[in-house]
Amino acid sequence: MLNSKPKPKNKSKLPELPAIPEKIYFTIGEVAKLCALAPHVLRYWEQEFTQLSPSKRRGNRRYYQRKDVLMVRHIRSLLYEQGFTIEGARLQLANEGKSTPVSTPVQHIVEALEKVLAGLAVA
Repeated sequence: MLNSKPKPKNKSKLPELPAIPEKIYFTIGEVAKLCALAPHVLRYWEQEFTQLSPSKRRGNRRYYQRKDVLMVRHIRSLLYEQGFTIEGARLQLANEGKSTPVSTPVQHIVEALEKVLAGLAVA
């Protein structure tokens, strides 16, 4: 069976992430440091991933909760460590709660070819 997961990137280049402090709210700057990202990346990801939605207060200032920081780290892992594209990471997040894995057209082709190879091996 062919491996349908994306190719992992070299993890040694990514910095070790610090522990998340016991706080209720985090500013965008704090989250950026905790996740080794630039603040503009966090703002972009808010547009791309519906699972990431910090509360906004006073002059549109963002306040992230611990669950948001964990989600940012998970998205970061999908994109930077596991090699997913934005669209692939979005699909992965959407399907994580479901029992079936993410299905792509390439996976359908691989499965069809594996069936053909299995049929040839039997014959």
